Amino acid sequence: MATEGYCVKCKAKRTMSNEKEVSMAGKGGVTRRAMTGTCPKCGTKMFRIMGKK
Repeated sequence: MATEGYCVKCKAKRTMSNEKEVSMAGKGGVTRRAMTGTCPKCGTKMFRIMGKK
């Protein structure tokens, strides 16, 4: 999928590796989509909140 996220450790936008889509609880009981993966440079966990379904 090649989702781009922000790595807080590197302080740069990078393409996530080992990414997968997860669902999280939003305001008012709404389900929100999110992508989680790891930074290819430092290995830190990255997280990106996506739009509604």
